[in-house]
Amino acid sequence: MKDAEKKEGENGLTLVGILGIYDIIRGEVPGAVAKCQSAGVIVRMITGDNLITARAIAAKCGLITEQQKLDADICIEGPEFYDLMGGLICTTCRGDSADCKCKPENKKERVRNFDAFKKLEKKMRVMARSRPEDKYLLVTGLMNMKEVVAVTGDGTNDAPALSKADVGFGMNIAGTEVCKKAADIIIMDDSFNSVVKACKWGRNIYDNIRRFL
Repeated sequence: MKDAEKKEGENGLTLVGILGIYDIIRGEVPGAVAKCQSAGVIVRMITGDNLITARAIAAKCGLITEQQKLDADICIEGPEFYDLMGGLICTTCRGDSADCKCKPENKKERVRNFDAFKKLEKKMRVMARSRPEDKYLLVTGLMNMKEVVAVTGDGTNDAPALSKADVGFGMNIAGTEVCKKAADIIIMDDSFNSVVKACKWGRNIYDNIRRFL
């Protein structure tokens, strides 16, 4: 379009208003996150939202402080994270995990750049613009470190990470059928408070078993 045509099209316009829409954070979420953190559970937010939105939501939830919002090691985008880690390798055939032909029972996945993962994992709390492979890599890396990993999700793209994790929490109301099939536990009310309760009762049962033994 020529400059003259652009100027012609911009004449006679009136700005009526600007509307901003965002998802309201549920009232119980900041408190539930704080309970997890006080119990020694590290809470990370993995989202498809852009980095600016993810930072703002994470700060409101209490996952990060206002000072941490601009730290590149605390808030990172999924593709950048994947590139830094170099993807996953199969330790059985030493090939790329995506192209591995090993039988499922023989396939052992590991983060290619494991030293970089261990360094970043200590600080990283928010992953934005995440893809299914980014979530899966994060879960695998944490399991490589012998961490117990729980994943919550409601979408089809969450299924690989849900099935890979030690415990997968699928959402009943918003969750897709693929998500629910991949999960170990279904959260009936889609509330993060229910995840906190599951953690509490899980620890209670574990402690009772230890006392009995």
